[in-house]
Amino acid sequence: MKLHKIEEQNFKGKRIFLRVDFNVPVEDGKVTDVTRIEKTLPTIELLLSKGARLIIGSHLGRPKGGPDPKYSMKPVFEAFQKLTKVKVSFSEQVVGSEAVTKSKALLDGEILLLENLRFHKEEEENEKGFCKQLAELADVYVNDAFGTAHRAHASTEGVAHLIPCFAGLLMRKEIEMLGSLLVRPQRPFVAIIGGSKVSSKIAILKNLIDKVDHILIGGGMAYTFLRSRAVPIGKSLFEKEFESEAFQIIDRAGVQGIDLQIPVDHVIADNFDANAKTKNVDKMGILDGWMGMDIGPKTIDNYSKVIKNAKTILWNGPMGVFEMEKFAKGTMEIAKAISKSSAKSVVGGGDSIAAVNKAGVADKITHISTGGGASLEFLEGKTLPGVACLLVKDED
Repeated sequence: MKLHKIEEQNFKGKRIFLRVDFNVPVEDGKVTDVTRIEKTLPTIELLLSKGARLIIGSHLGRPKGGPDPKYSMKPVFEAFQKLTKVKVSFSEQVVGSEAVTKSKALLDGEILLLENLRFHKEEEENEKGFCKQLAELADVYVNDAFGTAHRAHASTEGVAHLIPCFAGLLMRKEIEMLGSLLVRPQRPFVAIIGGSKVSSKIAILKNLIDKVDHILIGGGMAYTFLRSRAVPIGKSLFEKEFESEAFQIIDRAGVQGIDLQIPVDHVIADNFDANAKTKNVDKMGILDGWMGMDIGPKTIDNYSKVIKNAKTILWNGPMGVFEMEKFAKGTMEIAKAISKSSAKSVVGGGDSIAAVNKAGVADKITHISTGGGASLEFLEGKTLPGVACLLVKDED
């Protein structure tokens, strides 16, 4: 994928509409986690060093197509101001004469942060008139919001067709790191796929099965795979409508010589509760009236051996209900095994990122993807509209 690079440009005196993902948690009017803001700072600092005048736009939460104080960008503005050394101003208008006037008043190296883009329903509708109004704010468009790249919204796709467009540093890093998993990865390539529901991971499994050497299955989704092989699963999470597809994936892996592993032992509970009674059971299955909550010690050992020899690792989805301490060991041990590996490691998905942070090994991971749904769709092999619009065209 060839993208126009911002490093190669001179932006002195240019107004740049920079789409970021400042969709951060806000409680009692205060931002509680600035990670997503920090991730975009290198792009912001590079653009400012090139003399740009930045108009920054983001969404926050899911307002229903109109202004809602609960989703105002003002707390984000306050948090952002503390993280940057330059002058930042705020526009309560996203588009229109007031926003245009403020954008034109910017001097080189100054920033204007816009109110929530989703206060306009036209944003998610990718409405042409709204795209044009956004384009009026700037001379150039830069997208650094990979987490929204799977949405064809006005600020993520529409405006890119109206003014010169570029990918930000974070956007490019995400594309390069995830793309490297799908094109000529170093082998052995191990995909560790977990999470609660197999329905949300079927597409990624189907796309990866031709590209990986090992697939390690964990989390609630494992019980649909086990049930498809007639292993008793008690009252564990189970998606009957995906039992046949789970069976077919195991078969397909066998035919293609892919090592697909499902848990051989489990930590089970008599209830979905942090204080539930627990037991360890082996591959004979889960007792009636009990449910699987985590992978067991034999499975941890099996998976850790595969991870140790890997050259490329993708991890998406926890191995158990790691939010409850009794059922966190599987996920924590896998996180630690990945951190000890010399492999190139990519972790995606909110729960996996939380697990890596909880295990204290985030600094040992090659790349932690901020993409969420965008990362999943990219790895499923789908074309992301927010990426496609940034690609260098043949005529460029």
